[in-house]
Amino acid sequence: MKRPDPAPPARILIVDDEPDLVELIGLTLKRMGILSVSAGTLEAARRELREGKYAFCLLDLKLPDGDGLDLVEWIDQNTPDTTVAVLTAHASIEVAVRALKLGAFDFLTKPVDLTVLRQLVTSALRAARGQPPSGNPLIGEHPTIQELRSLILRVARSQAPVHIHGETGTGKELVSRLIHANGPRHDRPFVPINCGAIPGELLESELFGYKRGAFTGAVSDQLGLIRSAEGGSLFLDEVAELPLTMQVKLLRFMQEKTIRPLGMPQEIPVDVRIISASHRNLQEAVAQGRFREDLYYRLVVIEMFVPPLRERLGDIAQIAPALVSRLALDRSVTLTPDALSRLQAYDYPGNIRELENILERALTLCDGEVIHGDDIRLRKTERIPVPEGANQNPLPAYLEELERERILQALRESKGNKTAAAQHLGISFRQFRYRLKKLGIE
Repeated sequence: MKRPDPAPPARILIVDDEPDLVELIGLTLKRMGILSVSAGTLEAARRELREGKYAFCLLDLKLPDGDGLDLVEWIDQNTPDTTVAVLTAHASIEVAVRALKLGAFDFLTKPVDLTVLRQLVTSALRAARGQPPSGNPLIGEHPTIQELRSLILRVARSQAPVHIHGETGTGKELVSRLIHANGPRHDRPFVPINCGAIPGELLESELFGYKRGAFTGAVSDQLGLIRSAEGGSLFLDEVAELPLTMQVKLLRFMQEKTIRPLGMPQEIPVDVRIISASHRNLQEAVAQGRFREDLYYRLVVIEMFVPPLRERLGDIAQIAPALVSRLALDRSVTLTPDALSRLQAYDYPGNIRELENILERALTLCDGEVIHGDDIRLRKTERIPVPEGANQNPLPAYLEELERERILQALRESKGNKTAAAQHLGISFRQFRYRLKKLGIE
């Protein structure tokens, strides 16, 4: 039986006008079994990309005939199968962040650390080869959920930091796990960290690890949570709760891609993707001096919003049976129309997490294999006063009318400035634009 021909070696395009650096990178890639071609200008790079197929492009942002950011955008539009990473000086981290927003996979700072280079190339080639989709269990047909599902698949193959904003209980960790599962790091660790649950005095040792004898009680070496995510994804939940001293250390880690465990004299390179989340508005925390602005811009390269359940009550008809099926284990339990109606008439301050608790209680209370309306026990919440004549309107329509009036008020107060109105409402401009479209506000 004839053996299949071996896959051709990967080809990488190095775009840089420094011959010594190009030679160093080329030799490093050759030892990895990777072919490399170099180009010293933007024009030469475009010609190579038009004429040949490259899995990966490593690009300097400062070139003799123009700005490397223009080529990042050109590659995204013309050769989307080519994964691109950028080379930048330490003083130009903000430019690297702009490149990530334009579609770059990752960035590498000069002088180039060869260990970090090898890690980046390995991750980039895995992304270029693509991974089989692992599914996307976000349930619902509301436009915000459809958009969120699409966005998850788009950002999964990037290395850019992602920040997920949403109320408590909306499913921010689920979104972060889907990003990890659908990306090139899917077979590496996913390490979630609740930044608000670790005491401040233990944060540094928990995150960065320590050597034996580094402090009283350090009886053995500890890897630390960041290094335990090597090659995978690090999920920083409730990142707004980090104290300012730890924010400085996190910023340095994100810029240098190295950590120094307590008691260790040298720094250690670590290859992880950062995904963060918070129920707080990070922009407001920056304005109040509780969150570093430079860290904010490093974390919020791609921003995602998970809507509260009260904004998509119609999706409960799909979400509730799925939750019941999971909670009931080997039982086959169904919900009556009356039970679903009761679930859809509640506003869920605790979002999906509260819905899950309600259904778990209902499973305990119900007789047999059917959950009836009387089995649904809802806690009393403070309701918005309903004006006269509003009883004929269904709850979603009433809430939309309240939302419309609040947005129009914000626009009046900001004299039509949409960016200012979004900031006043405490939401991102993307969320604000979606709401305008949803509500038909011109």
